[in-house]
Amino acid sequence: METKNILIVGVGGQGTLLTSRIIGDVAVKKGYDVKMSEVHGMAQRGGSVVTHVRYGDKVYSPLVEEGTCDILLAFEKLEALRWIHYLKEDGIAIVNNQEINPMPVITGAAQYPEDIIERIKVTCKKTYIVDALNIAKELGNIKVLNTVLLGILSKHLGLEKTDWEEAIERTVPPKTIELNKKAFSTGYELEIK
Repeated sequence: METKNILIVGVGGQGTLLTSRIIGDVAVKKGYDVKMSEVHGMAQRGGSVVTHVRYGDKVYSPLVEEGTCDILLAFEKLEALRWIHYLKEDGIAIVNNQEINPMPVITGAAQYPEDIIERIKVTCKKTYIVDALNIAKELGNIKVLNTVLLGILSKHLGLEKTDWEEAIERTVPPKTIELNKKAFSTGYELEIK
């Protein structure tokens, strides 16, 4: 199998790291070589979080190179714009339409850009925009927005739905398994254009 390159980007506290661990778990269980690299310097203060996930028959480096990413999974739209140049020409961007103000916006030194989605769509022809935060709210817990997004992502990776559900069972805290599986199924069944 040709190596799959996934870049997961967001803001600290959104569940990006847990999402990468679930993807890695599924790929390992399917017999793939998996490499991951997490960069989360200011994650606990609401800063940028980036995780590289690569899997295939043999993977030599954990880092996705610029212009080679198959799928950009963005938990926040400004982070999507910040990392969109990592996508390959026919790559896919799955973008949560959430705004989380970075520190320069909070302090008044900058303004949150207004045309982010349009700029992403100019760069990436296969862009899927989803309001995962509101879906998670409807499910009763905003912390499952990551598994909503994971459900959407999973359809683009060609692995069985049951593989993902089993990985969720192995990875998330026991008391949250059923809610996370429901969030995953909700994302999996979404029709996004």
